[in-house]
Amino acid sequence: MTAEPAGVGAAFLAESRRYLTREYLVKIGTCVALVSDADLWWRPNEQSNSIGNLLLHLAGNVRQWIVAGVGGAPDARHRQSEFDERGPLPRGEVLRRLEAAVADADRVLASLRVEQLTAPRTIQGRDVTVFHAIFHVVEHFAMHTGQISYLTKQRTGRDLGFYRDAGGLAVPEWEQQRGSRPER
Repeated sequence: MTAEPAGVGAAFLAESRRYLTREYLVKIGTCVALVSDADLWWRPNEQSNSIGNLLLHLAGNVRQWIVAGVGGAPDARHRQSEFDERGPLPRGEVLRRLEAAVADADRVLASLRVEQLTAPRTIQGRDVTVFHAIFHVVEHFAMHTGQISYLTKQRTGRDLGFYRDAGGLAVPEWEQQRGSRPER
């Protein structure tokens, strides 16, 4: 049994939206709530980024690739400034920037039709398709969510509690955390 291309495209869009809005953003919010203000901007060395830098970078990437690149909004990104920031920008402001970028991207993704996935776009000087742009953002977000989680564990020494073991199955606890992440 093979899936119809339209069904695959719709599933891709739905899963992309779910990962960005419900999984990665919840995990990142949990991490941000657990670290101190100093740890939000801590870097292991000058070649590495802080959690704060990664939040700014993700917001810029999502806006450039999906909101502007796919959705057609103006691209006003200054990528290097995402890495140059040393803080301390308030945690709430940095997290709100990321949440707003993801919400804007989610609106773009919700408005897409499956047949638009193969439409060409030029983003960061690269000729890509809409599918490629979305896939890039989801993959990129996953990588940096992992880095943020690792930095949080390193700085706090805590288990983040994203999953619990249920007889060899990893049960996602972060789904229960959604909307009830710890505040700092």
